[in-house]
Amino acid sequence: LLKIITDLKPDYIAACYDLPKPTIRHEAYEGYKGTRVKLDDALALQLHESRKVFEAFSIPLYEREGFEADDLLGTIAHKMKEKKEVDVIIASGDMDTLQLVDDERVRVYTLKKGINDTILYDEKAVVARFSFPPALIPDWKGLRGDPSDNIKGVPGIGEKTATELITGFGTIEKIYAALKKGDAAFLKKGVKARMIGLLREHEEDARFSKSLATIRLDAPIAFTLPEKPWRENVNTQKVFDMCDEFGFRTLRERIKTMFQS
Repeated sequence: LLKIITDLKPDYIAACYDLPKPTIRHEAYEGYKGTRVKLDDALALQLHESRKVFEAFSIPLYEREGFEADDLLGTIAHKMKEKKEVDVIIASGDMDTLQLVDDERVRVYTLKKGINDTILYDEKAVVARFSFPPALIPDWKGLRGDPSDNIKGVPGIGEKTATELITGFGTIEKIYAALKKGDAAFLKKGVKARMIGLLREHEEDARFSKSLATIRLDAPIAFTLPEKPWRENVNTQKVFDMCDEFGFRTLRERIKTMFQS
């Protein structure tokens, strides 16, 4: 949080949390995130206690049963597009949020190798990394799958082929519209007959996997931009009390300097 404040100098901050309950994706697919190791009890407690940090800084928290934090971030970012004077930066370690990048209006600030090695993605940076625009990331995952979330994709299609299909045809819907016209366009672009067969066989998997990988922009949360910048709402004594509760001695001094500057 302190690094975000120092690096990005935000006027407003909101924090979004996952809840430890099934989401709309779990309801659609029982195996969603089924390969993940159960959260360690000590870490779960730390995540719960971390809310106290945001509360001390008077930063509003958003969470909604049935939705992931990414859906809340997506909904907030989508809503803020109406306000032309507001630029949105999503700070997250979850690379799924890159699909939300929109030119330079919505960017993603994330980690490269550690807390001190960060990168800020705008649309050009996403294209440089993936070879296609941010909005096509769910389509790419619909084809290649996502092992971290246990999203199947199309068996036998990896990153390289998925990228070639996306850059060659666009969305999954466009890929299958082209496929209904025959194999010629695919063979011309160097797609092997075996891959064409896999696409046909697993059309339902591709479409369903894309839906699982797509961040929602319509989560039912009542987000409003605060009337005052976040700094004006901070009671520094509450922040110092939080630091004392958690034994944040060094951070206490950093925070004191931060609010004196």
